[in-house]
Amino acid sequence: MATDPGTGPWTPWAGRAPVAPSQRPPGVGEAPPTAWPAPKLAEPPAPPDPEGSRPRRSPALVGFVAFLVGSLVVGAAFATYALGDRRDRGPERVADRTSSARVDTVTSLEIRKILDIAQPSVVSITTGSANSIFGGAGSGVVISEDGLILTNAHVIESSGGKISIRFNDGTEAPATIVGASKEDDIALLQARRNGLTPATLGSSANLRVGDDVVAIGNALALGGDPSVTRGIVSAKDRSINDGSIALDHLIQTDAAINPGNSGGPLVNAAGEVVGINTAIIDGAQNVGFSLAIDQVEELLPDLKAGKGDINPNAAVLGVETITVDAKLDDTIRSDYGVTATSGALITRLDADSAAADGGLEVGDVLVEIDGDPIATNDDVGDAMAAHAPGDQVSITVERRGRRRNFDVTLGPR
Repeated sequence: MATDPGTGPWTPWAGRAPVAPSQRPPGVGEAPPTAWPAPKLAEPPAPPDPEGSRPRRSPALVGFVAFLVGSLVVGAAFATYALGDRRDRGPERVADRTSSARVDTVTSLEIRKILDIAQPSVVSITTGSANSIFGGAGSGVVISEDGLILTNAHVIESSGGKISIRFNDGTEAPATIVGASKEDDIALLQARRNGLTPATLGSSANLRVGDDVVAIGNALALGGDPSVTRGIVSAKDRSINDGSIALDHLIQTDAAINPGNSGGPLVNAAGEVVGINTAIIDGAQNVGFSLAIDQVEELLPDLKAGKGDINPNAAVLGVETITVDAKLDDTIRSDYGVTATSGALITRLDADSAAADGGLEVGDVLVEIDGDPIATNDDVGDAMAAHAPGDQVSITVERRGRRRNFDVTLGPR
């Protein structure tokens, strides 16, 4: 804001205030007076008094009256200038400035209050080994004093049996899967820890579009305290489908959600959890989605009972694969030297997995498991479902045009 007394907008500390010509009273100059008039004015000529009956006014009295009149005129002019300046700025602008300053202060205090309530219940989750391709990061919400934690299924799906929880106080503890549903992208973990602060679960049904919300989580796995972003509820009951999973009843928010935020809470102005952050749209700005907490609560009894399509006791090979068929990209075929016309190509492999221990490599095409042909990605999952952790299986792969056999002992999830 300019402070030049000749050109800047009126402020309580400015010496003069410019006013638009259209707002000046007739006869008023371009700037308000800067000093009061002299205390005495020239005495006006006395009117003729032929009868000599009227008493002469004393010069002092005339001067005093003139001084009062002059002061009133100058005061009125100055008030007109001040009013004109306020009109130029508009009363709503003045009110907005005052209101804005007050709202900013209140909002800052509310965000701090929200964090005081919610942050002790937010955890960071890491999975896999430090050098594991499957090693990842996410977030979670403590829902019981004895260590039950909600997170996304996709955070722990490929954990390789290694899940570590970092709590708000900086301590860490291992965790196991209690129950998980890939279809609903929700998982319940049990950490080896007691005396925790559980979150207060609110109501997603009571949310309204435009309500303030805060997302908390281990964004981008930066470590340290969780990241905090603020936004509003942009929409409710959204549905998304990426071809492999379809999710409904989602809360859409413009609070920034980044990789690593998955599984963390979306909280309302009271610090209550109203959603579990789960997805973003690639290429979009300020578009994130959270699982509505009301739907999550409906799934809790089944999760606590160990139900779901992610079995913590399932045998795993420790690989990610894609189907080899006529649609396989030529660049991928060239990069990995694939000559097979069917099978499952290993694209990622956990360095500490059963597959790695057995000698498999990224780029191998799985073509047989225990003599049964592998034609698609789904065949690999079916073969694992037929075994338990510790079982030894015979696997045939094609590696750059040549077939090789390996004996692999399957591990736990």
